[in-house]
Amino acid sequence: MRERGQELLEKSRDVWATDDRHPAFDRILDDLAPDEARILVMLLKNGPQPSVDIRTGGPVGMVSSQLIAPGLNMVGARAGLRHLDQVPSYLNNLFRLGLVWFSREALRDHMEYQVLEAQPDVLDAMHSVKFAKVVRRSIHLTPFGEEFVKQALVDEVTAESPELPEHDAPPEGAGD
Repeated sequence: MRERGQELLEKSRDVWATDDRHPAFDRILDDLAPDEARILVMLLKNGPQPSVDIRTGGPVGMVSSQLIAPGLNMVGARAGLRHLDQVPSYLNNLFRLGLVWFSREALRDHMEYQVLEAQPDVLDAMHSVKFAKVVRRSIHLTPFGEEFVKQALVDEVTAESPELPEHDAPPEGAGD
């Protein structure tokens, strides 16, 4: 192991090296499902996506609230996934790989939430309790994830397009 470490440090001193690809990218490709690749491309092209949590609200919600349905989103439908029931697992794996992050903040454009909040699963969760509260959140590519998608999943023209939406970086120390 020490020998591998020394080789790594030796490579770091090579000013003529031209490989700008992160060494983890090859392993990440082995850890992705095809639907997960579609999610990443959709996030790159369409930008951060809305997500909502449904919690109990009303007078009791002022003191404490219970989570009814976490992380409801339309990522699967917007990405055209084959296995929509796997979206939570897909997003967890993408988070584990450091490609996406879940913000506690809403998107700047609140219109993004209107279609999501009209979806049957969101409405069912809201109607499952007397008083419900919708907490708006968002799903983003990390800077590492954006670099990965541009190098591994889209063509060079798409990767260099000035029309791609901006992605925010997670706040410092965010383990969200």
